Amino acid sequence: MKTVELYTSPLCGFCHSAKRLLSQKGVSFSEINILAQPDRKGEMIKRANGGRTVPQIFIGDIHVGGCDDLFALDRAGKLDKLLA
Repeated sequence: MKTVELYTSPLCGFCHSAKRLLSQKGVSFSEINILAQPDRKGEMIKRANGGRTVPQIFIGDIHVGGCDDLFALDRAGKLDKLLA
């Protein structure tokens, strides 16, 4: 399974939803809390091609986008293939 990274904030409902979906699929992920590590926000923006909102989700080298993008991939049947 590919490495999954999420830039998140503990106050973000979309972050919780994205983590819940990944957990339900049995996917391990690393989480970068940009409130606890504000120095990492610039890194997130650069990796996400200017994306400033959380979550920003990466599967392997692919920038998935945010929570809505993750759920759209799942509905389209593409998320499991991307995770494999």
